[in-house]
Amino acid sequence: MKKQIVILVFLTCVFAGSIYAKPSNEQKKSPTTIGMVIYSNDTETVWNALRLANYSKNQGDTVSIFLLGKGVELDNLVKTDKDMKEQADNFLENGGVILGCGTCLQSRKNNEPEVCKYSSLADLYDLIRKNKIVLTF
Repeated sequence: MKKQIVILVFLTCVFAGSIYAKPSNEQKKSPTTIGMVIYSNDTETVWNALRLANYSKNQGDTVSIFLLGKGVELDNLVKTDKDMKEQADNFLENGGVILGCGTCLQSRKNNEPEVCKYSSLADLYDLIRKNKIVLTF
């Protein structure tokens, strides 16, 4: 009797493990919406944020980027860093939109940004409200 119970428990564990241990290839991840707020001008940080944005878009997610504070300096970074320009161009060419804080751009005397569109606090608020995931860099 004990032997049968042990075998039954063992088979139950093996069967349950085979169901739960392996993710099904048939289950696809559903796309999500991601908002990114970039407030850094650190080249490596901004470059990695853009890489993540591009990767996420390639996975089918919707990605929005808002540049805030020092983040609006992305406009200058793409002029001096080939890799940064490549990442930003790739994001924009794939339908991405980069919004930049108008006040932050004005304080840096950047009245004609090339990478981002003039935006406002209301646009940042909308980004936060409409996206399921919001990341800051």
